[in-house]
Amino acid sequence: MNFSGKVVVVTGAGNGIGKTVAIEYAKKGAKVVVAEVEREAGQRTSDQINQDGGNAIFIKTDVRNPEEIEDLFSAAARECGSVDIVINNAGVSRWKDPLELTVEEWDDIINTNLRSVFLCTREAAKYMKNGGAVVNIASTRALMSEPNSEGYAATKGGIVALTHAMAVSLGEKGIRVNAISPGWIETNNYAQLSAVDHAQHPAKRVGKPLDIAKGCFYLTDPENDFVTGQNIVIDGGMTIKMIYEE
Repeated sequence: MNFSGKVVVVTGAGNGIGKTVAIEYAKKGAKVVVAEVEREAGQRTSDQINQDGGNAIFIKTDVRNPEEIEDLFSAAARECGSVDIVINNAGVSRWKDPLELTVEEWDDIINTNLRSVFLCTREAAKYMKNGGAVVNIASTRALMSEPNSEGYAATKGGIVALTHAMAVSLGEKGIRVNAISPGWIETNNYAQLSAVDHAQHPAKRVGKPLDIAKGCFYLTDPENDFVTGQNIVIDGGMTIKMIYEE
């Protein structure tokens, strides 16, 4: 897949999945806009892309702030000429007993993980004059849970629903909206994972950020213009595996 000349905005691109997604799009010829709240992390990603021969700019963005989202996309269009692809990746997790989770903490999770997806997609659509593609990073936690994950699960479930709603609303503008729900994607030290970690996956390994980048490529390739409103689970098969306690 070749994304030469395409302008790709990746939120939360300073670390983890977002960083890899940004770097991999640049390798395929895209102009990448690195949106990140942590200045040093975002600048590192942008610098790495440019040092490796790619094309990237960094725009400091707190996706909890609607004005900063507006500034992000106006700057992206002004500096790069257009907005073609958006990867809504920015997010936070907070594991806390629901009886102790404060309203302020709840709102922070919602605004970072869910409201930002709506606002970024809406703002990007204003600049996608010739159509475009959006990928929202949800989670398998939209479908299943561990204790004390209510805020995170609610936002990821909301992203899946928001994805199909905006796919319908923006379809007339030639904009496709899809989601990816990653499972266990190791973003730190992959070499330290155990054989048990890998073996519990039907795919026989824990996921890597590159696995999610490849999913983004598929969903944003113009040749796949019949795919919209979908949530693709990329989890090595974990959510389809039946588990019984012995």
